[in-house]
Amino acid sequence: MAGDATKALSNDVLWGGGRSPFSISYGKMMMWFFLVSDALTFSGLLTAYGFVRHSTTEVWPIGEEVFRALPFLHGSYPLIYVALMTAILIFSSVTMVLAVEAGHRMDKGGVVKWLFLTVLGGAFFVGSQAWEWSHFIHGGGGYMTTTTGEKYWVHNDTHDTHDPASAPGFHLELADERHYLIPAEGAQPLDHDASLKIWKERVTYVDGANMTRNEYGPPQYANFFFFITGFHGFHVFSGVVINLIVLIMVLQGVMHRRGHYEMVEKVGLYWHFVDLVWVFVFTFFYLL
Repeated sequence: MAGDATKALSNDVLWGGGRSPFSISYGKMMMWFFLVSDALTFSGLLTAYGFVRHSTTEVWPIGEEVFRALPFLHGSYPLIYVALMTAILIFSSVTMVLAVEAGHRMDKGGVVKWLFLTVLGGAFFVGSQAWEWSHFIHGGGGYMTTTTGEKYWVHNDTHDTHDPASAPGFHLELADERHYLIPAEGAQPLDHDASLKIWKERVTYVDGANMTRNEYGPPQYANFFFFITGFHGFHVFSGVVINLIVLIMVLQGVMHRRGHYEMVEKVGLYWHFVDLVWVFVFTFFYLL
């Protein structure tokens, strides 16, 4: 039977083309090609990060010790803010699914509502990541190494970490050589006079992080953090801009006049990809 059916079809029908072999539009197929290539780029970056981390002899920072701040609050809140950022980004993926579903039903109002919430979630994530970068660059107090090779954490009650020695409340606490971020058991902070004496003898003071010096650990850690999270942040920012443009087009009735909301589907694929990549970035930098 199958052979008879095949013989009944002309060569033009069988080999003439004219339709997608995967029953998807050209635009969707090109979006998938882009996402696959982008996935390979992120995979290469994260693989390089893992290789450097496991090949270095220096102590690698622990995410919950580095990222422990909340905006406008002083104290230690390990990974609380980055967890909030992650939750909101994942929730924005849910709102994007609902926007696509509304588009299938030609529900313009539903698309507008859910796409607007997606843009809002993405904008919050980008702003939060900018704040996280600022905190990472600014530092948590820094450390210094004396001429005798002892490592000290700098504590400053005024929270002015740019020049702790100028503040009357600053003191030094001996750091454990086994790990930069854990104070030695039973270590006592030095008083101001003793701290100032050691401060004047310092040979190195590192506060915060940049591309050459890093309070938290090896310089490579900061380099990878800036590049990979920055690269991902650029993707999220681009997604917010694209979603905003599509939202304006929906408000203007462009999609309704076309008779479909496929554009929302295509930007939805990109947005889900960005969310998925963040799960891996979050795991590599904050959890492992």
